[in-house]
Amino acid sequence: VQLQASGGGLVQAGGSLRVSCAASGRTFSSYAMGWFRQAPGKEREWVAAISWSGGISYYADSVKGRFTISRDNAKNTVYLQMNSLKPEDTAVYYCAARAYGGNYPDRRASQYDYWGQGTQVTVSS
Repeated sequence: VQLQASGGGLVQAGGSLRVSCAASGRTFSSYAMGWFRQAPGKEREWVAAISWSGGISYYADSVKGRFTISRDNAKNTVYLQMNSLKPEDTAVYYCAARAYGGNYPDRRASQYDYWGQGTQVTVSS
């Protein structure tokens, strides 16, 4: 499975941005998907995750109520809609696929088998 993240960019605080992650392969619809981010000088942190069906999703407390994860299995794509962006949201955003246990959107990076290359999101104050 190959993951290609896109949609990052520069946005002002309070603005919105949607990042996407396109996956290759026929088994995308069976994978749980997650979004993680890493800011300069900080460890990678989990942001959100969604089950294979889209019926279960979880969010980090820092983004709850502002970010929405969704997926379109027909397009092999997972999205992260980011609203009310803050400067502290600035990071490289990575998507990841969990090949086993697709019904559980895990928040642990160690549970994901495939990773995209990341897309830069910069929020100016």
